[in-house]
Amino acid sequence: MKATYHKHILNFKRASGTSRGVLKTKETWYIVVEDGAKKGIGECGILRGLSFDDRPDYEERLRWTCANIAKGSDVLWEALKDFPSIQFGVEMAFLSLKSSDPFVLFPSKFTDHTDAIAINGLVWMGDEVFMKEQIEEKLAAGFDCIKMKIGAIDFEKELALLRFIRTHYDASKITLRVDANGGFAFAKAKKVLKQLATLDIHSIEQPIAVRNWEQMKELCAETPTPIALDEELIGITDVTKKRDLLQTVRPQYIILKPSFIGGFRGSKEWIDQVEALGIQWWITSALESNVGLNAIAQWTYKLQAEGPQGLGTGSLFTNNIQSPLEVRAGALHYNNQLDWNFNTDTLCL
Repeated sequence: MKATYHKHILNFKRASGTSRGVLKTKETWYIVVEDGAKKGIGECGILRGLSFDDRPDYEERLRWTCANIAKGSDVLWEALKDFPSIQFGVEMAFLSLKSSDPFVLFPSKFTDHTDAIAINGLVWMGDEVFMKEQIEEKLAAGFDCIKMKIGAIDFEKELALLRFIRTHYDASKITLRVDANGGFAFAKAKKVLKQLATLDIHSIEQPIAVRNWEQMKELCAETPTPIALDEELIGITDVTKKRDLLQTVRPQYIILKPSFIGGFRGSKEWIDQVEALGIQWWITSALESNVGLNAIAQWTYKLQAEGPQGLGTGSLFTNNIQSPLEVRAGALHYNNQLDWNFNTDTLCL
């Protein structure tokens, strides 16, 4: 058995804004495991500036992983706890290696193209005109759940955009989610939560910065708008600490990004904890290429995750990996009449 790793720089079709700045490119890495004639492919989806494992020795750890690939998925997962995106890539690569089709990790009605996954339409930060343009595109495309990133422009203007949707569609027709990426101060967040409640907002992701458990606990206990923890989960690898966070803060939801929290195994640890506490969850990709998105989508379908999932980011890039994944009418489909085109010799480095 041998393994190699390969870098790919994904280029955004249009610069995409978050509360941390504007994204123009996205770095990702593929691990390819070979055992005789069989091949497995995994993606290590790192997001610089956000991923827990954004470290100077990242590539060195990839090199070590490939050199030690014969240790197997379970041993490597334990050894890579400080590198959750590599944990995910290794886990995915071994599942791919075992499969008769390297891109069908979890066979289901989804991969048979007889069922699809409901997803939210993502509206990126930008000026008022750009954000309204995106909202209208998502509504026209048939999405019944829209997620809007907030915190980039004046909040009153963002509220006006949300009101624009609500004047045409009530909560029974369109579900609205917002994502603050930790962008509000505690006092401001209290006001924001009340304002959002008047518009029947489904939830707000990470209203304040991470590691402020007592403040987040107070917000979650009093909020008229349900709160979802997102970035708060990143970097917590110990099961006991996961339980401590959830029991302390008691959020209404958590959001699972496998690339950020130790792959499927790390995500399942969170799911087991929140279900014991009656906390709900959904799954989101983290700007992976179609390789990682495909694996996350198949796993999500296998879990029968409830409600719209955050799995629609594959169309953002000009040089994504060609795949059977398609977004139609607010859902992600696996059109198995289409082919994959994964070739490490033609990746954009």
